[in-house]
Amino acid sequence: MPKPSSPPSLLYLVKQLELAVRSCLDEVLRPIAMTTLQYTALTVLERRSDLTTAELARNSFVTDQTMADMITALEGRGLIARRPDPRDRRRRAIRLTAAGQDLLDRVRDQVAEVETRLVSGLNAREAKEFRRYVTLCHAALADKPPH
Repeated sequence: MPKPSSPPSLLYLVKQLELAVRSCLDEVLRPIAMTTLQYTALTVLERRSDLTTAELARNSFVTDQTMADMITALEGRGLIARRPDPRDRRRRAIRLTAAGQDLLDRVRDQVAEVETRLVSGLNAREAKEFRRYVTLCHAALADKPPH
């Protein structure tokens, strides 16, 4: 059992960081009526198109059921589209629409400002190392090699 005077655990600090980032993103996304999870899904589709619901869920850090609900909402707003995959007619591929890209473009600078604030206490080298460390830590827990 840790002593009351011991520093907070790294897991606690990471969770606090995640909550702070999410709060900042919630503020940026509120005017466009989007949740942080929906924003994450759209940014995944911006980088990689034609994903299945399960693939998009995995890459967005949510369950398949949560993603299915999100897809319904995002498709209803015209931000994503589903179509049959030409390689496998049973598979439905999800892609970002022009409206979805426009929405991401509208908040891109504000999201970048959040990231800038995140590393504002670091110099350029430290910020680059921080990115590398976060990537390595994620890979260690995900049991995947870092990129």
